[in-house]
Amino acid sequence: MRPRIAIPADTLIEATNIINERNAPYAPRPAIEAIVKSGGAPVILPSVDPKFVDDYIDLFDGIVFAGGFDVDPTFYGEEPHLKLGMTYRKRDLFEMALLQRAVAEGKAILGICRGMQLINVGLGGNLYQDLSENKDIYVKHDQDAPGNLPSHHANVTTDSRLYQLVGARPYINSRHHQALKQAAPSLKVVAKADDGVVEALESIDSDQILALQWHPENMYKHYENSQNIFADLIKRANAVAKKSRRQ
Repeated sequence: MRPRIAIPADTLIEATNIINERNAPYAPRPAIEAIVKSGGAPVILPSVDPKFVDDYIDLFDGIVFAGGFDVDPTFYGEEPHLKLGMTYRKRDLFEMALLQRAVAEGKAILGICRGMQLINVGLGGNLYQDLSENKDIYVKHDQDAPGNLPSHHANVTTDSRLYQLVGARPYINSRHHQALKQAAPSLKVVAKADDGVVEALESIDSDQILALQWHPENMYKHYENSQNIFADLIKRANAVAKKSRRQ
C-alpha cells in the first residue's frame, strides 16, 4: 500500500470560472504529481475548524505543508508590517493545529516555502514579515525567472539529512518576500543563501521534519535533487505506515 500524504488545501479567493464559487479549497498540482511519482497517495485536506483535526490525523502517514499566503504575524507576537502580504487566518489556525498533532503522532513532515514558515512559527519560531526588515539581505529571493527554473544557490551543512539529498550547494528556485528570523527550539538551520537567508530546517533530534524555503515541486521533473526531496518524504512516510500497521 502506498503511504498516504496529506496536503492541507490553499484557498482560491477569486471566484472560479466554472461554478462561480469563492473560497474554494485547492492543492497545487505539481506537489500532487511529485508525490504520486515518488510512490505516495495524496490526500487533500480542506481548512476546517481546528477542533476537527483529530478526525483527520489517522488519514495520512506524511504531510506536506505547501506554499500560499503569509502567516498571520500575531501568531508570533507581532502586529502587521506595512509590507505584509495577504493572510488567511482560518488556514493558519487549522494548519497549526494539524502540525501539532502530526508532530505528536510522529508523522513524516515536509514544509515548502510558506510551509517552512508555518512550521517554524507553529513550533515557536518567528519570521521577518518582509525581507526589507533585514538590511543584510542582497540576493533576489522573488525571482523573475520562470518558477520551474533555479535562480540562486543555497549552502547546505554537511552533517544534515538535506545534504544527502541535494548536496552542498544546490541551485534552487525562489519566490518569497518573508524569511525565517529565529528557528523554533526543536528545529535547526541546515541551509542558507549567500546573504544569510535561511533556506532549510530540519528536526534536531529526528528525521521527522524537513522544511525548505524553495519549491522543489516546480523543478522535480527536470532536477533529480528536487525529486529526491519527495522520495525522501515517501521513505519517511513508509516507515510511519509500517509502524502503524504493526500496532
